[in-house]
Amino acid sequence: MTRFALVDANSFYVSCERVFRPDLNGRPVVVLSNNDGCVVSRSREAKALGIPMGVPFHEVRGLCKHFGVAVFSSNYALYGDMSRRMMRLLTELAPRQEIYSIDECFLDLVDEPDPVSLGREIRRRLYHWLSLPACVGIGPSKTLAKLANHLAKCDPVHGGVLDWTTLPPSLADRLLADLPVSEVWGVGRRLADKLAGYGITNVAQLRNARPDWLRHQFGITLERTRAELNGVSCLPLDAVSAPRQQLIVSRSFGHPLQEFDPISAALGHHVGQAAEKLRAQGSICALVGVSLRVGAQAPLRPAHSWACVPLEQPSDDTLLLNRAAQQALRQLYRRGYRYHKTGVVLLELSPRQGRQGELFAPDDAPQRRRLMATLDAISRRWGCDSIGLGRAALPSDQWRMRCEQRSPRYTTHWRELPRVS
Repeated sequence: MTRFALVDANSFYVSCERVFRPDLNGRPVVVLSNNDGCVVSRSREAKALGIPMGVPFHEVRGLCKHFGVAVFSSNYALYGDMSRRMMRLLTELAPRQEIYSIDECFLDLVDEPDPVSLGREIRRRLYHWLSLPACVGIGPSKTLAKLANHLAKCDPVHGGVLDWTTLPPSLADRLLADLPVSEVWGVGRRLADKLAGYGITNVAQLRNARPDWLRHQFGITLERTRAELNGVSCLPLDAVSAPRQQLIVSRSFGHPLQEFDPISAALGHHVGQAAEKLRAQGSICALVGVSLRVGAQAPLRPAHSWACVPLEQPSDDTLLLNRAAQQALRQLYRRGYRYHKTGVVLLELSPRQGRQGELFAPDDAPQRRRLMATLDAISRRWGCDSIGLGRAALPSDQWRMRCEQRSPRYTTHWRELPRVS
């Protein structure tokens, strides 16, 4: 019988901040999204104060100040590094792994004789080695493992670990009847609203629905979800993630911009990051897309906010990709508008290895390949902002996002390493 475990770090962004700030334990803490916009992570204490997930920060600023809530800007360099450490640790405890998100991971426990004991060991190691609290849900399918993880978080009686197969059938039925259908993996708000229109409002009703009716009304995906809720595994473990079919790097500006140069600098920075990701997954790009957006409240809008430029030959060269991106930006930019956001999308990706070349097209020069490898090596060692395109070096305070309350990058930046006095 198949058996999966879902390991999920609790309030991951907040937990990462507390690793290096133990004085925050027991205090309400929130982490904000890009540009210090919305609350994206909350501690248990912040939830108790009634701070909702996704609320714009300006709406709860007064509440946070009144109750002494610690507020942090997103520190993605720190969170990404802590995630890598977490996933490496988990590979030592299970033979096969599928990384689902920055703080979630599926493990294959099909041959594990005592999955609950292993779940407790996982929680112990994550906390003692990385100071990350986590919960473990175990089930015969991925969907049930995710539900078990949710219940393990909600009810302390489980001690952070719940094996769905150990529940008595009557208790399992009651738990599913108490869970709204929106808690099911893959059932978003819109789908939940449609299901409610047919009288399906909780997980038990979805599990007991007729499979042929679900397939006719909603498609095969929801039919498979129903089978998963009944303990039939339809989603195998993907030990190796498939290369992404497109790469997007997009950020809002710290404040609206009208001049071309700072917008161009921001775009050059985004292209550098996207190109590094492209090379990391061994792909090349044939089409470069650029977005340039004005604010939602602007009375007038440009005719176009999106443009694409094809490359003569698919490439992963930062300089070539930036040349195409800047060409697209010149097509979009109009003087007089107040722009709020720009981004780059690398499209039509294909593997670099085994690429079919063209007879009369020159291949990449060896020195350019070495240059790109050197850029990536410097970036990995010294941080993503340590080297880049010259245009992106224009004063960054003109275009970078607001992150006024970002904590130090304790594990990825030499000048911000924690110091022990």
